Formats: sequence, C-alpha cells, structure tokens
Amino acid sequence: MAVRSLAIRGVGGVMLAAVLLAGCGTGSSEPDLEGFSAEEIYKRGEYELEASSRGRNAIRYFSEVERLYPYSEWAKRALIMQAYAHHRDRDYEEARATAQRFIDIYPGDEDAAYAQYLLALSYYDQIDRVGRDQRLTFLALQGLRDVIERYPDTEYARSAVLKFDLAFDHLAAKEMEIGRYYLKQGHYTSAINRFRVVVEDFQTSTHTPEALHRLVESYLALGLHDEAQTAAAILGYNFQGNPFYDDSYRLLTGQGLAPDAAGEGWLRDIYRQVVQGRWL
Repeated sequence: MAVRSLAIRGVGGVMLAAVLLAGCGTGSSEPDLEGFSAEEIYKRGEYELEASSRGRNAIRYFSEVERLYPYSEWAKRALIMQAYAHHRDRDYEEARATAQRFIDIYPGDEDAAYAQYLLALSYYDQIDRVGRDQRLTFLALQGLRDVIERYPDTEYARSAVLKFDLAFDHLAAKEMEIGRYYLKQGHYTSAINRFRVVVEDFQTSTHTPEALHRLVESYLALGLHDEAQTAAAILGYNFQGNPFYDDSYRLLTGQGLAPDAAGEGWLRDIYRQVVQGRWL
C-alpha cells in the first residue's frame, strides 16, 4: 500500500470509522482496541490523520497496531505512517527515530526509500533561513545524498536531487552573507576567504557570479590587480551576460585594467581548470 494514499475512500471506510468512534467513546483516554482487527485499527488511524490537523491521535492508533499485531503487514504500514504523522506535526526528532526504526526493521521494503526520504526531510524542513545553525544543512545534505545513492530510481530520489541543490545553495548563501559583512566593514582578507569558499566549494551554486564579483571588489581594494583581473576573467568566461560581470568590468576599466588571467595563485588555478580545462 502506497504511503501517500492517506484518505479513506468509499462509504465503507466512513462506516468503519463511525463504528470505531462508537466503540472507543467510553470516556477512557485510551481506546480499548483488543477486539478490533489490525486493519480496522490502522484505518481508524488513517481516519484520524485525514480528519485532524494534528497527528497525535493517529499515531496512537498506529502504535496500537504495532503493539497488538507486531508481525503483521499492517504493523509495517503503521510504522511508516507514524513517521509521516510525526513529521507532519513537525516533531522532527520522533520522525527521524521512527523512520530509522522502519529502515532498520524493513531495509528491503518498498517503503524504505520513503522512510529514508522522511529522515532527510526531518533536517531539510528546519532549514528556514540563512542565519540558522548550518549543522542542520550539512545533515540534510547527507540525508538527501543517502536517498539519491540508495534509491536512485525512485520518485524520492528525484525530489531529493532538487532539495539537495537548494540546501547546497543555502550553505553558499551563508558564506556570502558573512563575506558581504566583512567587505562592508573593510575586512577585505576575511571577506576574500569567504568568497573563496563559494568559488572553490560551491561552484554550481547560484551565488558564484556574485562571489567572483566581490572578489574583484576586495582585491581591488587591497591593490591586488592580478587577482582582481583573474577573478573577472573567470566571471566573464562563465557568466558574461550576468549583471555582476558588467559591474566588475566597469570597476576594472575604471582603473585602466581589463579582465585577464594574470599572476599566479588560487584564482589562476581555477582559471586553468575552468577556462583552459587543465587540472594538473
């Protein structure tokens, strides 16, 4: 049964939910489910998940399926649904623990890919702004990579690829944020170190053109013309139509310089690799 199909379909499902509601409405906070089948309890959990914005009640029923029918197919389904419900409630720690438990118990099951995806999402969905602890971003990247590598032919892998790129871009954004701060304060060497990380480690991110332009700014401020020209040359080769290249070009020509690979150093190495295709 696909994890994504949460709704109870048909009149029969509604009638079953009503029967369980009546059977459990005894005033006790814990339902007495001993007389119900694994399927009935599971579908009651589905009903609760569909009917409520919180997954707490649904998790209780799914847990009962595991407790009463631990070796059944329904127990396996109930476990992955618990992970989903925890994640929907933003209880990310429990979502991770439950998803990991599913992977440990049912590593070869078709829903193991979804469990691995949920585990990665439990980190990814906490990356909500640039200023947040970057440890979560690294953990999200690791989890998403696991999905891509272990389950490459699944829809979850395709989604993980897109989210991996966004998380990767998020790390580059953090470096840029700090670099811009240093640049504004006139701490050019510290700014260069941050922009260098983006150019060397996050070349495929959307922040690379700006990082190269900020390097031009920083090196010009320090009077290091060779480095500034080389950064602009790389920027022009890869992003000639980008507005940041226009800004760098104006900065250089305003000082009688032009984009060109000059001197030696780490940027010249990047130029050799990216523009000349020389890796040694």
